[in-house]
Amino acid sequence: MCARPNLLRSYRSQSTIGSPVSAEGFGFWSGRDVRVEFQPAAADTGIVFVRQDLGPDVSIPAIVECCTESPRRTTLSQNGATVEMVEHLMAALAAMRIDNCHVLVDAPEMPGFDGSSRVWISTLQAADRIELDAPRDLLVVTDRIRVGTDEAWVEAAPSRHTGMSARVHINYGTESPIGRQTYELHITRKTFCEQLADARTFILQGEADWLVSQGWCQRVTPSDVLVFADLGLIDNELRFPDECVRHKMLDLVGDLALAGCDVSGHFVAHRSGHRLNAALVRALLSEFSVIHQSRRSA
Repeated sequence: MCARPNLLRSYRSQSTIGSPVSAEGFGFWSGRDVRVEFQPAAADTGIVFVRQDLGPDVSIPAIVECCTESPRRTTLSQNGATVEMVEHLMAALAAMRIDNCHVLVDAPEMPGFDGSSRVWISTLQAADRIELDAPRDLLVVTDRIRVGTDEAWVEAAPSRHTGMSARVHINYGTESPIGRQTYELHITRKTFCEQLADARTFILQGEADWLVSQGWCQRVTPSDVLVFADLGLIDNELRFPDECVRHKMLDLVGDLALAGCDVSGHFVAHRSGHRLNAALVRALLSEFSVIHQSRRSA
């Protein structure tokens, strides 16, 4: 079982959705059709994926202790079962402040849609949000923590305000059509929906061609996601001039949601990815657990 550390309690009440809602699509990597249904859950359940295609069903908690490494996506594993590419879905749940939910799926990979969180946001908005009679856990960043190398890293630092803010930087070099991009945002439900939810997955054409040659992404076209050739974007248009870095921030929000609680702090990412994001969450939970235990024993 995936264990959880003790956490402080915040002022906010936990929540769930008011009624079941669903969405259907196909996984970018596998090409498999998948149906996802969100169902209400009781307080302290958390977000739990349920693989209904395995017989019997297997539940997989959406917490970093269940995170396993996969290229270019976030994967969760429990009792031999996995769910893949959960980051865009998790970002939407976090932004909507939906804390408890069963996510029923009939395939291992979540649908990619257009590579953003927009469909997830629209689906969850149709379900309404219900507050529960239980406080939500809160992790407050009290010290600066960084993971990674000089070339790629992500860090958390204290913030003067309760809540989450982030600054993300990507650098593909001056020869790339993506180039260098930096974006900073105080992340709330409103700013996520307006500034991040529409930002789509991006990839270089050479990387995309290699994935297809390996049997992956057979159903994905440049009109589905952002594919950059040497001269620019293929068969698509940007929604934001800096859409790529905004998508990196969307991914960061989804990965930080694997803390299983609200997180208050300022996050800075430099050429980071899912592996480093998960490593930061583990470091924060470890550090916070020590601080919390010392406070309890005082």
